[in-house]
Amino acid sequence: MTWLEQSIMYTRGVARGKVRETHELNESRQGEFHYTIGPYSTPVMNIAPGDRVVVQTRDAFDGKIVTEQDLPSQKLRVPFLNPQNGPIMIEGAEKGDVVAVYIESMLPRGDNPRGTCCLIPHFGALTGTQYTATLNEPLPEITRKIDLDEEGVYWSKRVTLPYKPHIGTLSLSPEIDSINSLTPDNHGGNMDVPDMGPGSITYLPVRSAGARLFIGDAHACQGDGEVCGTAVEYSSTTTIHVDLIKGWNIDWPRLETDELLMAIGSARPLEDATRIAYHELVLWMEKEFGFDRWDAYMMLSQCGKVRLGNFVDPKYTVGAAISKKYLAMAD
Repeated sequence: MTWLEQSIMYTRGVARGKVRETHELNESRQGEFHYTIGPYSTPVMNIAPGDRVVVQTRDAFDGKIVTEQDLPSQKLRVPFLNPQNGPIMIEGAEKGDVVAVYIESMLPRGDNPRGTCCLIPHFGALTGTQYTATLNEPLPEITRKIDLDEEGVYWSKRVTLPYKPHIGTLSLSPEIDSINSLTPDNHGGNMDVPDMGPGSITYLPVRSAGARLFIGDAHACQGDGEVCGTAVEYSSTTTIHVDLIKGWNIDWPRLETDELLMAIGSARPLEDATRIAYHELVLWMEKEFGFDRWDAYMMLSQCGKVRLGNFVDPKYTVGAAISKKYLAMAD
């Protein structure tokens, strides 16, 4: 039996891992892309648990940065960044449920796919921002266009980085708020967790009827922290398999791979995001894997792993994880 067949999605989902209808969400069908995540936008698609969706995502800059001579300050209109596909309605999803999103594949889109990385004034971890105000001059404004394919990300003649794609922004709608697509929170959003790529399942708490799934911000690769503020942003064809888990009450997003389980928190300062993530992981281990709370807390001090999503956005994101092999050892 594969890990996927033993996953939470397959064992507890309505569809039990069966792939049903496949839908195409191309740019034409999407029409208007969204820069806020909330309950007020018009749905583009209705699917049933178990359905597959092939999504054409745009890059975080909406394709407006074409050459290395294009400067973000001249081409971009803040806050209209990070365009989102969706919302996709999931049949039967109600508040108190969870939507599971298995990312099957992510392919570069276009005849000659290229990614974009930029230094943007007053944005990034090592410069003054509106949230961390300093009197220093902003960093230089630089644009890099990077060739890429399914084999590699060709940063320069000297350096080839691995093609290790992930989805930067994945979320369901909050219950009443409409939140910009740059900000992560307990609904998901712009988490930028590098583990959220092909072969991973993300679990998102449902807060409104139909769930209202949004997806976008594909990255061809990204290091922990997304330190300069942008990854290798690119347009993708991303295929997801969506299921619904009824009556599973979680407060924050969670993630599963073949090797680990992860709880994800977003907040400022960075230590509070880490606290949220570890808090959720401790409670998860206690409730569903038979651990004593304080034993789980102490054990994570020995074997827990932290993944830094980003510390450049309005809120920072941290994933706290544990290897599945230790969960199987619970008394």
